[in-house]
Amino acid sequence: MGLKEEFEEHAEKAKALPESTSNENKLILYGLYKQATVGNVNTSRPGMFNMRDRAKWDAWKAVEGKCTDEAMNDYITKVKQLLEEVAASA
Repeated sequence: MGLKEEFEEHAEKAKALPESTSNENKLILYGLYKQATVGNVNTSRPGMFNMRDRAKWDAWKAVEGKCTDEAMNDYITKVKQLLEEVAASA
């Protein structure tokens, strides 16, 4: 299986993560996903009254400069880690 296919498979698995997944982990996944699929941030930072979108933008900006393959690998690793934590707590 190629990296892109594995990435897409883990993106589907990430949708099944429980609601109890921390916002911090959700933001990490969001930033890595955007970096892997879009590349570097290409929008201006949302205003301070738009906290949710601002946090998402900041998470994406935090991984700016990672190449697509590196972002995909990091995303896959993070999803695996979160799924293992869920399985361990079950």
